[in-house]
Amino acid sequence: MDIQSIKQRFGIIGNSPSLNHALEISARVAPTDLTVLITGESGVGKEAFSQIIHQLSPRKHNPFIAVNCGAIPEGTIDSELFGHEKGSFTGAHDKRKGYFETVNGGTIFLDEIGEMPLGTQARLLRVLESGEFIKVGSSNVQKTDVRVVAATNVDLPDLIAKGKFREDLYYRLSTVPIVVPPLRERGDDILLLFRKFTLDFADRNRTKPVRLDPGAQQVLLNYDWPGNVRQLKNIAEQVSVLSSEQELGAEEISAFIPDAHRRRLPMIREDEPQARDNYSERELLYKLLFEMKKDINDLKQYMLHMGQGQPVAPPIYDEPGHPAAVEVEHPISDGASAPIVISRPDSQFQDGHAETVEENLSLADSEKELITRALKKHRGKRKDAAAELGISERTLYRKIKEYQIKE
Repeated sequence: MDIQSIKQRFGIIGNSPSLNHALEISARVAPTDLTVLITGESGVGKEAFSQIIHQLSPRKHNPFIAVNCGAIPEGTIDSELFGHEKGSFTGAHDKRKGYFETVNGGTIFLDEIGEMPLGTQARLLRVLESGEFIKVGSSNVQKTDVRVVAATNVDLPDLIAKGKFREDLYYRLSTVPIVVPPLRERGDDILLLFRKFTLDFADRNRTKPVRLDPGAQQVLLNYDWPGNVRQLKNIAEQVSVLSSEQELGAEEISAFIPDAHRRRLPMIREDEPQARDNYSERELLYKLLFEMKKDINDLKQYMLHMGQGQPVAPPIYDEPGHPAAVEVEHPISDGASAPIVISRPDSQFQDGHAETVEENLSLADSEKELITRALKKHRGKRKDAAAELGISERTLYRKIKEYQIKE
């Protein structure tokens, strides 16, 4: 079945390459019995992909069940999945079949697999490897033939590093990984989905669908949609109910969007140290670029003042005895590629000697210099230097080793 047919059959809206790629992998893996791990942020529609895999598989006429591992208490999840014997625990008044027994021959979708307790993970691993399980309170081994499709919105390798998820189970689950893209990365799909949701609402309630002018459309495209498709549908229905206008502008649609000023900028999660480190490195580079831009603008101002015969302001000192600015001796003519000639008010230059400085645009050199200055300022205290630079101590330590900075 081609991608377009899958979209029509399962009501998938969108044409982004990342979405099409995820659908293509789903269609190709569906006829097999391989275990699939679907990853993506909350609200992107991971369960729809599990339905696609089941319905396009030879198991499509057998049972399908979706289980949210995060919604089942830790004390009862083993019973829910594998069943229990009468009297096996307090409240077990009758014998009960678990999902792996009742869905035999079909597909089980384990959503939020990262929330599954470690003990249950060991039981699940046995099912995946041998098809065997034991009910709670029993010693009899039972067999089952169930295909497992799992999903998560968290970074499982990070949970593995924290000892909260089994590494062997992770590799067993992710035989075929499928990544569902977040809404903010799907471009014009945002407008297509909004239109679909408003039309569906209008059909159900026999009203006219709302429309968006170009300004309002741009607001939707610029927003980063932390709640993804689920949030977009919620807002589309709010607008359909509460809006007094048939056509909305940027101001009107912004009133329905929380933090409408949010843009598609790099984002981090506080519980993801690696993401924090990566973002901090980018943040450090941005800081370097801004400082370089400021320095260049200052030099331009000095050159302009000198060319107009105006006095140049004295240098500004950010530390005792260390000037943060320099004076330009003479401007560079237009189109010239000569180096910038500057003088410093240090005692060693009191003889009028001019220092020639070639402009250095190397980010690595600038980054090294900035780190060195921060360490010197805080007398080698890495924690304070890292805070000053806006990066983690781990990133700072790695940079010190990378640039071979002597503390």
